Amino acid sequence: MEACNAYYYATRDPLGTAGDFTTAPEISQMFGEIVGAALADCWARAGRPADTSYVELGPGRGTLAADALRVLRTVGLNPSVHLVETSPILREAQARLISDARWHDCIEDLPTGGPLLVVANEFFDALPIRQVVVGIERRVQAAAGGLAFDRDGEVVELSPVRSEVMTQLARNLVNQGGAALIIDYGHERTAPGDTLQAVRRHRFAHVLEAPGEQDLTSHVDFEALGAAARSAGATVTQVVQQGPWLERLGIMARARQLAAATPTRTEEIEAARARFCRPDQMGSLFKVMAVTAPGWPTPAGLTG
Repeated sequence: MEACNAYYYATRDPLGTAGDFTTAPEISQMFGEIVGAALADCWARAGRPADTSYVELGPGRGTLAADALRVLRTVGLNPSVHLVETSPILREAQARLISDARWHDCIEDLPTGGPLLVVANEFFDALPIRQVVVGIERRVQAAAGGLAFDRDGEVVELSPVRSEVMTQLARNLVNQGGAALIIDYGHERTAPGDTLQAVRRHRFAHVLEAPGEQDLTSHVDFEALGAAARSAGATVTQVVQQGPWLERLGIMARARQLAAATPTRTEEIEAARARFCRPDQMGSLFKVMAVTAPGWPTPAGLTG
């Protein structure tokens, strides 16, 4: 999975109608604006520290960052921008939107000065997993001219890499201050199940077909991520569904504002809002969790 995704992302822009999938920031500016508003509010309640940096993990084309930064600047925060991205093609796209960004290959390279406002939207789902069947790790083998799994049965998924990344991120927050918003599809509690999936040309595909030519992801185990963050001394919020979170933060009001400003786009704007929020679309499968430094305020919409 790691080898396939490393090649996949290094050799193409996978987003949009011409690519393989579309993420929330590419659907509407509302998504990034709400994220930016949540971070701006958290920063203000933390005392408006002047040396704060904006960090995004796996920032796609930079669309979310551009929308969030526009909101952050309206409240007086003009942070340095740090993007953790390894794809040269996506770095070029990000540079067209955020000319003053600095790029990093890994979290360990991030600045070690002031507080961090971090966004990880659909980042953890693409990190590699391991699957275990009846206590034995499931592997891929050559078979009949193709690839096949070496065993079937009830699957338990583990992701040491996700836990390592979260632990490092939490350490940075604990040492420097700040908050991270984790937005991804997955489950609130650890549970067995095979969630590995491949997407190509906006359709699901067999996960072992065309290695390196399709996006491989799996559902994020938010309970495991939270445990990793807590082990590093960070504070972790409850996990909430994306739809209710966006609604609590005012996406309905923002949709009305945009529709009033551009009446010809009213139907498009409402369709985007519904896609983000409805339970039968992205609203319930996608979850939101925040990780904060001790003493930092909880981002809005994540207290029950």
